[in-house]
Amino acid sequence: MMSENQKTRVTARLKKIEGQVRGLQKMVADDRYCMDILTQTRSVFAALRAVEDLIMENHMNTCVAEAIRSNDPEEQHEKIGEVMSVLAQLRKNG
Repeated sequence: MMSENQKTRVTARLKKIEGQVRGLQKMVADDRYCMDILTQTRSVFAALRAVEDLIMENHMNTCVAEAIRSNDPEEQHEKIGEVMSVLAQLRKNG
């Protein structure tokens, strides 16, 4: 579960990304230079990665830490498996 501070940080970043995507839509509608549009799409991807980082950090500090403290091997295995699965997807998708 996210703290209110984490929710605020994530929500603020997502709103910024929303604005960036609207800007991209306008760039396309205005027939802007393709390379300029591509540069902005990279910025959106970077911003999304930053959101992923915040959420992963929160997950590690809450759900995973709680599983480790629980001394329940099944819960620990489940949480570690979730993290490893996400890491594998991130590596695959670059």
